[in-house]
Amino acid sequence: MSYKEEITVGGRTLSIEVGKVANQSNGSAWVQYGDTIVLAAANSKKEPMESDFIPLMVDYRERMYASGKVPGGFFKREGRPGDAETLIARLIDRPIRPLLPKDYRCDTQVLLNTYSADMDCLPDMVAGIAASAAVTFSDIPFDGPVAMVRVGMIDGEFIVNPTTSQLEESQLELIVAGTIDEITMVEGGAKEISEEQMLAAIEFAQTHIRELVELQNRIHAEVGKEKREHISIELPEGLEEAVREIVEPEIPSICHVTDKAERKAAKKELEAKLFEALEEKFPENEMFIEEVFDGIYKAAVRKMMLEDKVRLDGRGYDDIRQITCELGVLPRAHASALFTRGQTQSMGVLTLGTKEDEQRVDGLGENFFRRFMFHYNFPPFCTGEVKRMMGAGRREIGHGNLAHRALQFIVPEWESFPYTVRLVSEILESNGSSSMASVCSGSLAMMAGGVPVKQHVAGIAMGLIAEGDQMAIITDILGDEDHLGDMDFKVAGTKGGITAIQMDIKVKGLPTEIMREAMGKARNARLRILDIMNEAISEPASELSSYAPRIISIKVPVDDIGTVIGPGGKMIREIVEKSGAKVDIMDDGQVNIASVDGESADIAKKMIERIIEIPEPGKNYKGEVKKVTDFGAFVEILPGKDGLLHISEIERGRINKVTDHIDVGDVIEVKLLALEPNGKMDLSRRAVLLEQDGLASGEEVKPYTRNRPPRTGGRNDRGGRDRRDNRSPRGGGGRRD
Repeated sequence: MSYKEEITVGGRTLSIEVGKVANQSNGSAWVQYGDTIVLAAANSKKEPMESDFIPLMVDYRERMYASGKVPGGFFKREGRPGDAETLIARLIDRPIRPLLPKDYRCDTQVLLNTYSADMDCLPDMVAGIAASAAVTFSDIPFDGPVAMVRVGMIDGEFIVNPTTSQLEESQLELIVAGTIDEITMVEGGAKEISEEQMLAAIEFAQTHIRELVELQNRIHAEVGKEKREHISIELPEGLEEAVREIVEPEIPSICHVTDKAERKAAKKELEAKLFEALEEKFPENEMFIEEVFDGIYKAAVRKMMLEDKVRLDGRGYDDIRQITCELGVLPRAHASALFTRGQTQSMGVLTLGTKEDEQRVDGLGENFFRRFMFHYNFPPFCTGEVKRMMGAGRREIGHGNLAHRALQFIVPEWESFPYTVRLVSEILESNGSSSMASVCSGSLAMMAGGVPVKQHVAGIAMGLIAEGDQMAIITDILGDEDHLGDMDFKVAGTKGGITAIQMDIKVKGLPTEIMREAMGKARNARLRILDIMNEAISEPASELSSYAPRIISIKVPVDDIGTVIGPGGKMIREIVEKSGAKVDIMDDGQVNIASVDGESADIAKKMIERIIEIPEPGKNYKGEVKKVTDFGAFVEILPGKDGLLHISEIERGRINKVTDHIDVGDVIEVKLLALEPNGKMDLSRRAVLLEQDGLASGEEVKPYTRNRPPRTGGRNDRGGRDRRDNRSPRGGGGRRD
């Protein structure tokens, strides 16, 4: 029997139903918000596995039928998860993982499928609630529930779960997850909002999170399963004491080694000594020995930082590692910048492309094209490790997305800078917060590459060490401080405000007071980094790289777009083939012409301008003879525009046969005598020849008129009408000079 409850959130009904489907799972939830429906199913094995981490897998999948679409590609079915699905899975994993028991070792999986998609009720928020509900209602040990909401801000007013149209106007897009009392995860982007506004948005989110958590608690009280007994792993008797006896005398000296590689080597050496000493007494217990050793090392580092106020590399709490910025490290790239902060190093590389280089993004919503891309690469050598090279994983996709959020605010609009912009961060060395180093290197590369950005964006990562009443917020955290600490809080922005934020915590929740202090320290650090970046380069380069495409933008009347393209694209293909440039035509008539050397773009521009040029009576044109008849020839004076060159207008005097003087394919100069309302044109080569002969000043060249009135008197000896007056308007006779 199913059980269902609902609540109103942001003016729309959200319902959670249990027992409707997937009843063989340990826990499941059918969650509907508007017309969006997500099913979450949570399952966990009964027996623990040998592992030193929580074996939790969160997988999110979108079914294209959810929004009435057929999948693209050859197979026409959903395949491996896309970047958007990976990011949503990562978003949901982060607030759930810290609420499982720290020593929980049973293989656990939360699967989420979107079966119906109403893009005004975005499925990522629904999936976050569904995942929490499924685990909460199951027998899996879980210190939840949690809930997730999105916050927007329009005209200074906060909106919970804004629609897609509201997001387009919003200054903020913030995703917040939390328990009934505290925040567990924050991620989002903004258009330079203040720290106080960001905190107010988080507090606003907390009120709605609380309502959603209470809804899950009510349902759990009615139909939730009893939690299975979780028995913490018991260590072999005497093992912890034996480990302490060996390592505690040596750990303090290791903690004071400031170099990461030397500290890691010293720790490995002590670990090897430990394994050797305990091998006989505690055989086949390496995992437990390593776990105890890591716990002792972690406690020693945290004690040193809280009581001695000394960090692993000897810095104070608010000190930033030494920063250097180097521009132009790659000679053939469109721009590059090497940003080094301590032992973290990111090389930002800029590539400028045309509109055809945009990324097509398919998903449940409307397909769209992305003209700004940020990609992040984290090779194993950056941490001195040996690993198998695979495709981009969750870390690469997540860190790239965060840097993308931080920098997209400063990327100029297409109308002022008609380029596709791709940034790549190559992490060459990593010891903490490589994503924030990527923001800095990307900002430097754009400015060095001549992208007309108005200011720099910088990022900084904050950490937290808390034990009882003791607490330390630390700036510019190291990799080990992230691993051994309680919080990883990243803030990026300009001097004017925040553009991106991400917070992950390893404890059950975080009060907003701690976030307020961390944001204040992050702002101070960010401003210091921005000063250093501005010393390296403070204004965009005046010119693009010689290897970057030059783009010329011109406007054509909307009615002429079809003419420029030509039947079946014939005209635009001809322009591209003859000029060697790339040509993109927008629906509003904007034409972007790109080439590397500039000359090709000029050729294409002139060709397009000739296509849309309005013929001007009295002007001379060079045109190609397209067709010859008995009464004249048709000459194309502009692409797609031809006129009649009557036989009487070919030469200075009378001629008998057109092909004696011109033929198809000849290029001749003609004068446009008349342009009729229906587009027909009268041309004259005779007028041009007379001009070239140096016609006396003041003497008028009288064009032949097709529909002149008949003459009443003849000029021949017989006294009759001149027989030439009886000719048809396009007849073959000559005309008198």
